[in-house]
Amino acid sequence: MNEIEDTLLTIGLIGLFFTMILYVLFGQVTVRKLRKNKETKDSLGIEFASGWDILNVALALSRPKWLEKRIMASPTAHFAADAKVLYQYTNRFDRILGRLFSFFSLTTTLMLLALALADAVGLFD
Repeated sequence: MNEIEDTLLTIGLIGLFFTMILYVLFGQVTVRKLRKNKETKDSLGIEFASGWDILNVALALSRPKWLEKRIMASPTAHFAADAKVLYQYTNRFDRILGRLFSFFSLTTTLMLLALALADAVGLFD
């Protein structure tokens, strides 16, 4: 491993650490109260694995309105969380926390996948 690879891996792992903290925090603060609410319980999207609804809610709170309209008009709308309902039952802190978690999750995942691909191709040799 060379110096740039070590630096990128360190940045990615630090981002992954913050993502894990935000995942637990967002799940406990926001999604927990949404699961308990009868009006929002069915609006969290399909849960493929335990905790998947946390990702659904974070992505629903962070995507633009034009994309939300398109997703809700598609035949696969029941897979995604309904942002219109979620906005009614969340406050500004919940939305900011969801957007932070979504941002860190996507950027860290893409960065680590790009690093693994670059290493597999032999870019760092």
